[in-house]
Order: sequence, then structure tokens, then C-alpha cells
Amino acid sequence: MLPIFNESANLPDLFRRIEASFGASAAYRIIAVDDGSSDGSAEILAGFGAKLPLTTISHGVNQGLGMAIRTGLTEALRTSPPDGIVVTMDADESHTPSLIGAMERRIAEGADVVIASRFEPGAEVHGVPFGRRILSWGASMFFRVLFPTPGVKDFTCGYRAYRAQALQKAADKYGEKLFEFEGFQCMVDLLLKLRASGARFAEVPVILRYDLKRGASKMRVTRTVARTLELAARRLIGR
Repeated sequence: MLPIFNESANLPDLFRRIEASFGASAAYRIIAVDDGSSDGSAEILAGFGAKLPLTTISHGVNQGLGMAIRTGLTEALRTSPPDGIVVTMDADESHTPSLIGAMERRIAEGADVVIASRFEPGAEVHGVPFGRRILSWGASMFFRVLFPTPGVKDFTCGYRAYRAQALQKAADKYGEKLFEFEGFQCMVDLLLKLRASGARFAEVPVILRYDLKRGASKMRVTRTVARTLELAARRLIGR
């Protein structure tokens, strides 16, 4: 499941890498949520829709990452088989599709959620500015202290594999409130709600390739930090 906002420069190579990772015989489907792109992403998605098992859902206007995640995961749960695995990843080429096989194996070993982690031995991070690395490390320590969760060091990375049944359990518990934040902090919130739903977590070392992404980051750092602190406060007091 790919949330997309103005990723026309990255999509062609990403789709080719996804196709190469799965191979011709694998049973997989791509759900792309075009969150109001204005750069030609829609045309690229239409072109690849004729070549790949690709479903595109379009938001007429940009609604933010949280709404794109909500739309995509709702569609994934609606169409997933009972034993399905749902993978979320960025569409800017920073996440390497070749890691999906390792994540799938951890699901088969019993995990409900597998996170591509920057803090697992063997992780590789290429091209990430030093300030962003410090921010990621600080967020990891912050949430590990406030919400210790077996198997989780990286609370913020959006590259994850979910057992569809675990996602459905959380959706049944929280309903419309499963997705309450529109920005990047939505991924932390989803993880905490899966934690409260009894999910079992594991991590695999990520290969993060910021050096491959084209275009500026869409994260507004100050706003993201403020909203993440708000999220933590709300969850600590049980709201």
C-alpha cells in the first residue's frame, strides 16, 4: 500500500523494483492512494495500471498522510484474504521492496506486525541528514521510555508488514478512531493502537535510501514534533 503525493519522479523506478522483488509467480496486489497529486503522478499510475496488479484510489485534494493511510488500509482490509499480509511503504524510493520477503518470514514465524527498523543490527541508512537522524533516535528513545513494547525500537518508520487479521482486530476495536491524525504521527498512533489490541511485534533491519529519492521531503519537522508530543500526551492520559 503506497500513499502518494507528487511522486512522479520516483514512481517508475519504484514499480519496477516492486515487480522485480515479487517475481512473475507471486500473488500480490499494489494499492496506490494518490492524495491529490498535481505533478503527473496520476498519469504514471494509469500507465502502470495496465502492466501491474495495481489499484489506484484518488483523493481529489491533498488530505494528508493519515487520510491516505486510512483509505489504503481500509481498501486492503476489504479485499485481503484471511491469511493476507499488508505492507505499507513510502513511494519516494527510500524504502527498498527487496526487504518484503524478510518481513513476510517474520510474519510466518508468529509476528503480527513487522517494522523495517533503523535500530536493528545490520540496518543501513544512506543520505539522511544528520539532524533527521538525531530526530529519529530521539523519537525512538522517547517512545521506548513512555510506551515500552516488546519487539519495537522504531516507532516512527512507516515501512511495515501487518498480518491482516491483526489490523482487522484493531479496526474492530477502534472503528473510525483507528486513524485520528493526518500527519506523519499517524504511524505512531496506529502502532500504539495495535499494541493495545494485543499485537505481537518484530523488526528487521531496514535499508533506508534517502539518496535515491527525488524531490524535497514533505515532512514539516516542527509541526510533526508538536503533533507527536500531543499524541503521546493523549495516549498517556487514555484519550
